[in-house]
Amino acid sequence: MMAMGFNQYRQRQSNLYQPGSKVPFSVSRSKIDMFKDCPRCFYMDRRLGLPKPSIPGFSLNNAVDNLFKNEFDLLRKKGESHELMKKYKIDAIPFKHPKLSEWRDDYYRYVGAAVVHPETNLKITGIVDDIWQTPKEELLIVDYKSTSTTKEINLNDKWKKGYKHQIELYQWIFRQLGFKVSDTGYIVYANGRRNNPRFDAKLEFDLTIHPFKGSDSWVEPVLKDIKDCLESDELPNPGVDEEGNMCEHCAYKKASAEKVAQMKRA
Repeated sequence: MMAMGFNQYRQRQSNLYQPGSKVPFSVSRSKIDMFKDCPRCFYMDRRLGLPKPSIPGFSLNNAVDNLFKNEFDLLRKKGESHELMKKYKIDAIPFKHPKLSEWRDDYYRYVGAAVVHPETNLKITGIVDDIWQTPKEELLIVDYKSTSTTKEINLNDKWKKGYKHQIELYQWIFRQLGFKVSDTGYIVYANGRRNNPRFDAKLEFDLTIHPFKGSDSWVEPVLKDIKDCLESDELPNPGVDEEGNMCEHCAYKKASAEKVAQMKRA
């Protein structure tokens, strides 16, 4: 019998893909990431209603994001550039638009910017952190990140690859919405200082901006693969990373099943 106080894992019943449906099916940026990491985990989530175990939210990171938004919103009202943007010689100002709160999901409706991809009938959604605009009216997609490290921050490790893909997807979405979008995206990092002599109930951060030139050429091929995956009645193979390692969730389930079978044979 399950011990009292433990929540039973429940199969999700809503937002499941129905093969052949004519209704646009919502796929968020995070679900696209899931598909790219592991088609099997994605299929079990979107087709079978068996999501991966949840993890706690990053409330401190979310607090930093909100403070960033508040600070840039003050300048957005004035039509002025941020001192950090000036430091990095970025000729732009925070973009003002009536739908910005919706795109940023300020009201926690978990939609953000959305567009239906005609070829697959998938409704692609993504929640942006910020958008800046150049004098030529090009949009610059911006993402806020917070960390605490003594190492120099760069965009070259494997985790940062996902950050780049995140911005590239948002670039694609806003192009589909009819906006002129620059290939250049920006990641604004808040790096918490950990070696200050005193805490004094406050955190201090070093702020840096990291540009990169994105390409959304991967987006539509992946959307077609997602559509094929959702329409299939066969369970996809587990994902494998660049080092040849199986998706850790699939590897755990495989090892667990083998261990249980071994115990039953004993």
